[in-house]
This record gives sequence, structure tokens and C-alpha cells, in this order.
Amino acid sequence: MEAFERIQELLGNNADYYLSHHSKKIVKDNLTIPGPSIIDNFRNSDRSIPVLKSLSQLYNNGRLKGTGYLNILPIDQGIEHSAAFSFYKNQDYFNPENVIKLALEGGCNAVASTKGLLAMHSRKYADKVPFIVKINHNELLTYPNTYDQIKFSSVVEAWNMGATGIGATIYFGSEQSDRQIQEIAMAFEKAHELGMATILWCYIRNKQFKRDDADYHTAADLTGQANHIGVTIKADIIKQKLPTLNYGFRDLNSGKFDDEMYDALGTEHPIDLCRWQVSNCYMGQIGLINSGGASKGGSDLKEAATAAIINKRAGGSGLIMGRKAFQKPLKEGVEILNLVQDIYLDSKITIA
Repeated sequence: MEAFERIQELLGNNADYYLSHHSKKIVKDNLTIPGPSIIDNFRNSDRSIPVLKSLSQLYNNGRLKGTGYLNILPIDQGIEHSAAFSFYKNQDYFNPENVIKLALEGGCNAVASTKGLLAMHSRKYADKVPFIVKINHNELLTYPNTYDQIKFSSVVEAWNMGATGIGATIYFGSEQSDRQIQEIAMAFEKAHELGMATILWCYIRNKQFKRDDADYHTAADLTGQANHIGVTIKADIIKQKLPTLNYGFRDLNSGKFDDEMYDALGTEHPIDLCRWQVSNCYMGQIGLINSGGASKGGSDLKEAATAAIINKRAGGSGLIMGRKAFQKPLKEGVEILNLVQDIYLDSKITIA
């Protein structure tokens, strides 16, 4: 069975909904579409030659090399979600080398993880697969739990272990977001000075954003604005959760909004919601990679395929998927990573 036919089969009755949609609000002609010359997006910027080289290493590794798309393996859940909770389904990943092996065998562009995990095997693997060192994390031992991204690593430490880039998270909308924005803006500046690429996890986090009838943490307008702040502090790649709804500013009566902007920029279709996110990344000049979400077992292949199709057809630059890949045996993890890559490689799946 050809890859496209398998994807259609996985989507089932939703195949036409996702594969035939045409975006009419933010049209594709206004986007910078991922392609082999994606590094040219930065040719007129202030990014140095070493930064361009690092970006080229990211985009020209793994099965997606030379396409302008990314499939990154992120495994920092041992800190973010606790190690026991993250790895009890597959104890192999308590061993950091297996994390790197999964990225290699899965054909990923890069592996993103904690400084400790990547440092354990940096001499062996830093020249074989690009390392993205996450420099800040949330931790769950404080009681009661608090939600704040705090620095775990310096940029220089990541550079010394041979990292191609650094990653960081900002909880936009949280009480600590002002400090996080300033910290990460300075960290990105230092990373660029040292010739490394920068990836920002642009997460929304505020208890008031979750209501009984809706959770606006994944609203297109709120996540889109988080993306826009992210590119403003010079993230080279934006990582964001897929949007599931809109009208965050309006329904929360927060920030600046106009009812007409919602009609002008989007619809309720998932691809159009994601395109709202892409547009806030300088119309695709800065790549948007969406997350793959939690592992749910039997539905993982379908959900991963759906997420990749939404991102690609919206004009995004790839998928960053961890739990769906590492919370299962290696062979199955590689299979789901390759499925995602097949979607970005398939010319039949076009920009909506």
C-alpha cells in the first residue's frame, strides 16, 4: 500500500475533510512555504554565518533533509512530567542513550532534551544527530505544584557539548511570563552570538484561561500572539500546540480584539486555525512546528497523521513528537515517526 493510500485509510471518513480543504481567509500565496531553500529566509537577516550553518544542519538531517520540513524528537518529560510517569510504559528511556538512538533510527532531524541527558553521550553522538538542549524547565516536586519555567542550563554549557541549538519554554500569560520573556530573549541573543539556532516552546498558561465550557490555552488567537512574541525575541523556530478553538481574546475579554478580525483571518476548520498560528510567525518565514500530543495507545497513528496533515497543509514546517514515539517499543516508535515524515515527503499532500 502506498503511503498516501495508507494515510487516507487512517483518516477514514475524515480524509476528505483534511485533505481537500482550501483556505480562503489567509491564502497560501501570502505565505513563505517550506522548501529546499528555507535557509534563504534568513539571508537578509542579522543571523550570522555560524547560525545559518546550524539551521542548515537541522534542516538537512534525517529523512526530511533538504525538504524544508522538520521532525524533531523531544524527550524532556522526565523533568516536565516526572520520570516515573513518563517512562513506566517503556523503561528503556530511563537510559539516555536510548533516547538518542530513537532519534537516529527514527530518521529525525534532531533530538531535543535536557542538558544532563544529552551530556551523558555528547562525545559519541553530537556529530551524528543535531542536539537541541532545553535550557529551562518546569519541575513537579514543589508542593503544592507550581508552574514556572526556570533555568536549568546556561547557553555556554549547551555550546560546549556541541549542541546545534538551544530550546526554551515560555509560559505566556502566566504570572512569571515577564521574567521568562526577558531571560529567554537574552539567552537567544547569547546563543546567536555563539552560532547556535534557537527554538521556542510558546505555551499559554493561566488558570483563568480554562473555563467550564472551553479551554483557551489552545485558542488560535492566543497561541498566535504567543508565536508573534516568540519571533520578536528572535526564535528561529516556533514550537506550539495545535489550536483547537478560537475567540480567546474576545471570550476572556482580554487584550486587543475586534470581531471583524476573526472573520477576516480564520474559520473553525483546524487547518485555518493552524494557519492563524503560521501567519503570526512572519507568514511562515519563521518555521512553525506543532506538537504531537500525549500518547493514547491505539489512536496514536491516526492522531499523529492528522496533526502532521494539519500542520503541513496550514503552511507549517513540521512536527515535534515525543510521547507517541517513546512510550512504546522501539519498532513502533520508529513506525510512527516515519509515518509523520511520509506525510511531509508526499507531494500529494499540498498546502491548503
